[in-house]
Amino acid sequence: MMRKQITGSWFEFCHHNRLEGKYLNPVCRRWTEEQWRTKLREMAELGMRYLVLTFTSLKDDDFSESYFEDGPFPFPSDFVCSDPIGVMLDEADRLDMRVFMSVGFYGIWTHTEENMTSEAVTKRAFDAMRTLYQRYGAHPSFYGWYYPDETCIDPYFSDEFIDYVNRYSAFARTLSPALKTMIAPYGICRLHADEHYVEQLASLDVDIIAYQDEVGVQKTTPEQTGAFYAALRKAHDKAGRAALWADVELFAFEGAVYQSALIPANIDRLTRQIDAICDYVGEILVYEYIGIMNKPGTIACAGHPDSVSYYEDYKKAISENA
Repeated sequence: MMRKQITGSWFEFCHHNRLEGKYLNPVCRRWTEEQWRTKLREMAELGMRYLVLTFTSLKDDDFSESYFEDGPFPFPSDFVCSDPIGVMLDEADRLDMRVFMSVGFYGIWTHTEENMTSEAVTKRAFDAMRTLYQRYGAHPSFYGWYYPDETCIDPYFSDEFIDYVNRYSAFARTLSPALKTMIAPYGICRLHADEHYVEQLASLDVDIIAYQDEVGVQKTTPEQTGAFYAALRKAHDKAGRAALWADVELFAFEGAVYQSALIPANIDRLTRQIDAICDYVGEILVYEYIGIMNKPGTIACAGHPDSVSYYEDYKKAISENA
């Protein structure tokens, strides 16, 4: 029996890794406003309250696009919905959901360290944050900011990452001190949750850290993650600053890790993932509902065919726990 249920998910208008987005990208770019609204309703029906937008712009080696007007890059010409961010926030308002707005990707998405330190990328990001807040900040669902240039904790946060987070948070507060800030680092199987790590947590100006469980990318197993999150719980309690959340990976790979399509995992693995860590975290977010689960008969279906049975299995699991 699944002891707790998912309370939120990452959310994307397309997937940044084109190999991984095989079943998502050709479909979702053609979605209408009503289809995007439908997808949010599906998530709310399952009890998901938090949405984390992975990126508001996407820059790759061969193209750049922004998903809002007056962004640093052109709006994609093949995108049917003319204001996907506005539609997402409007529907989230209706559903009493909370949205973390992404501050990336304003440099090439694979160039993580460069994006953290580049003055040009920082300027694009801050200009975009200002535009996004001016355009959408009145929405009640606009809950916070998400910093998507994720780092590996190996075995500690780098000085560059701490500086990146603290600079972005300082700027975010100039727009609104009420908005939350969140990061989702990886490396739980490498990090040392010792006194030095506690000191780093205390110095990190961020409200929420949602650690990736890394089960989907095959770096950990559900049998290992409980101990990792238990150690993190102690470290966060000592630091007394950022809330500890989880970023649970819903997916598997169709072939090689990072080099093939994301596909649904299975309910047994997901149950073990959640049960292993749920005693240690405040909220259980997943990466990600869109493309990995689909309600039967939905007009907003994108993803592998097994996504429908995965949805049904998850809905049954949480109904048994009600």
